[in-house]
Order: sequence, then structure tokens, then C-alpha cells
Amino acid sequence: MTNATTVTADAVVADLESPDDPVGLVVLAHGAGSDRQSVLLRVLSESLTARGFAVARIDLPYRQQRPKGPPSPSKAAADRDGIRAALAVLRSTLGTGCPVIVGGQSYGGRQASMAVAEDSTLADGLLLTSYPLHPPGKPEKARTEHLPQIAPPTLIVHGRSDAFGTSDEFTAVLPTFGGQVRLIEIEKADHSLRPDRSGVGPTTADAVEAWLVPAAREFGAGR
Repeated sequence: MTNATTVTADAVVADLESPDDPVGLVVLAHGAGSDRQSVLLRVLSESLTARGFAVARIDLPYRQQRPKGPPSPSKAAADRDGIRAALAVLRSTLGTGCPVIVGGQSYGGRQASMAVAEDSTLADGLLLTSYPLHPPGKPEKARTEHLPQIAPPTLIVHGRSDAFGTSDEFTAVLPTFGGQVRLIEIEKADHSLRPDRSGVGPTTADAVEAWLVPAAREFGAGR
């Protein structure tokens, strides 16, 4: 049985779905133009909870402050603080010692990856969907400086038609990660990953269960 609740505490807003004895906790942040109700996050949550994971979809601080509009680059650090706060509150709420995976869609995943690069004890694994490797049409503005500082294992889910990074660009950047990394590509999918028809939910959940969680357990045990 899966229990659903909304967690609001210490500037944290999260929709948490959890079985009685979760095999892991996955905390997902939304993209720049969305919120915790995004179709992709809901699809991922459905597939992951079906495999026994507790999943929390969080609203980043900028989205808590206003219902629409993009994040401000000058306040990105506050969004990372929001991710840290959510991890602390959700760990306390669940009271479980299972592996903790953090990440999310596009901007949310990027901020999670930067938070983990700053502090590798935040999570045991990283799940990045539609990571914005660079702005569309501007490969010279790569968002890769922090990748060598990411120690936990990282699963990247990428649409082959994503304008924020080509398959070749992702392949080239994988060796720069500080920890283990694996790339999954979704055929005929753009930056949205087309969650209603691409099968990205089950594909991602399979990879989390088969690769990311075992790698996360190994990383956590070695800390």
C-alpha cells in the first residue's frame, strides 16, 4: 500500500508517496517553467513507487514564492538551499536508512547536481532527467564546471532530440564526472521527454532499480 501526503515544513513543500517499507527515497525537483505537479515528475513517481520507492516531488523556493515564471539566476543558491532543506525534512519524515537519491527535471536536476557537488553527503545517488547541458543553440555556454566534483553515482535520462545537449555532447562529458555515471537515451523525445508516450517512466525506474540503487548502496557504504 502506498501512502500519499503533502509535507510542509521549514520552507519545504513536497508531495510524498511512500510504501510502508520503502526500498529507497527519491527526491525530485521540477524544471524552470513548472512545479511539483509536472507531468514528467508524476510519471516518474508513479513508476518508481510501483517498484517500492518513496518519491517526493518538491516545489523549489522560487516556485513557492510565485506560481508562474522562470527562476532568477541570482537566487539559484536559495533553490539549492531548498533542496538541502527538503532532503533533511524528508529523511526525518520517513525515518529510514534506505538509499537517498536526489535530482529532477532540467533546472531542478541541475541545481540538485550542484548541491551534491558542493556536499557529497547530501545523497547516495543522483537522477538527472533532461539535464540542460547548455542553452539551446549555445554549446559554448556549457553547464559542466561542477561535474568533476560530483562523487555519488549519477543516472542521466536524455531525449535524443533535446536541444539542450546532443547525444555526442553527453557522451563526451560523461568521463568528466567524479563518480560513476550512466546515460539512458529516450528515442524520439525532446527536452520534455514526452512522458505521455515515450515510456520514460518505466525505463527510468528500471535503471534506478537495476543500476542506480546498487551503485548508491556501494557509494554510501564507502563513505
